[in-house]
Amino acid sequence: MPRVWDVPVRDTTRVRDARVATEHAASRAGLDEQRTATAALVATELATNLLKHAGGGRLLIDVVAPPVLAAGRETDRMVQIVTVDHGPGIADVAAALGDGFTTTGSLGAGLGTCARLADDFDLHSAPGRGTVVVARVAAGDSPAAGDSPTAEGLPPVGGFPAAAPDPAPRVRAGGVNLPLGGAEYSGDAWGWVRAGDLVTLMLADGLGHGPEAARASTAAVEALRTAAHLRPTEVLGALGTALAGTRGAAVAVAQVDTRAGVLRFAGVGNIGARVYEGGSWRHLVSRPGIVGVHRPATLREDEAAWAEDRVLVLHSDGLPSRWSPAPDTCRTSPDPAVTAAVTLRDASSSARPVRDDTAVAVLASIPPDRP
Repeated sequence: MPRVWDVPVRDTTRVRDARVATEHAASRAGLDEQRTATAALVATELATNLLKHAGGGRLLIDVVAPPVLAAGRETDRMVQIVTVDHGPGIADVAAALGDGFTTTGSLGAGLGTCARLADDFDLHSAPGRGTVVVARVAAGDSPAAGDSPTAEGLPPVGGFPAAAPDPAPRVRAGGVNLPLGGAEYSGDAWGWVRAGDLVTLMLADGLGHGPEAARASTAAVEALRTAAHLRPTEVLGALGTALAGTRGAAVAVAQVDTRAGVLRFAGVGNIGARVYEGGSWRHLVSRPGIVGVHRPATLREDEAAWAEDRVLVLHSDGLPSRWSPAPDTCRTSPDPAVTAAVTLRDASSSARPVRDDTAVAVLASIPPDRP
């Protein structure tokens, strides 16, 4: 079962904990010694920044799929380091990313160093609401998020025009996972797969929490890898077989046909699903039941147009039932994991903690004017 490391950073002793947790994650992701050291340095700098500038916060360290699934590299894994705080925010993000910037008399190399060392790096900060940072470090031969190949800009080959651009890399996915009470394993899990023009995002919430719930959600992620070519209702059918013998899970499946510009959705259980379209959020409805234990007799599959302004958010029931996305949640960053972390930050606080394992997964198109 995949580990998730939740490191609350309230004093300097937890900076070392963040570094050690990142080293363990790097081992699971297959990073070599040099890349492991890079990931550990990024985690150390980000944890130190939490103390200096936000009065503390938390690091969430996980092993995740890349935000873009390059053809032939669907099994690549990266160490993802996320910081979430409810501090004062950063007044000038661009300046904070420059070397030498400091508000505490330090060397001011933290965020700038992290941005250079990480394969992926982005952040979102709002005055009075806090800051989230997402950094990923991959194995040395793994492409960064912006390096996934497309046919755009390729010269003619053999006298013929290059193949039509591959639209799938214009769709990115990311997520965050927070175990209840600092547990080693989260009962929630998310994953995404690609089969040609189809990209499919799934979020599973194993019944209850703890290792047995984690086994159920992990089984769902593993089964998804062999179902990338199926429609969402068919995916749920395959997962029902894979989860038999486990506690079962609530599961939501969203699939984008990037060539046709169509979003398909189906879900069983209480996974929240919302899509941003036309300037507003719309709920996508799941059927009652538990995948692997009690499947509905019929499954409904919703369809909607998918365009460059669309954002899809899936979340488990660890978020408050009355949670509503903030106006800027839909486009906080081109990195969907930042959007997921902002969702987690804005839906919870020390006065309103999450009530269960909590995962948020986001699927989004990248507009042509953004890298």
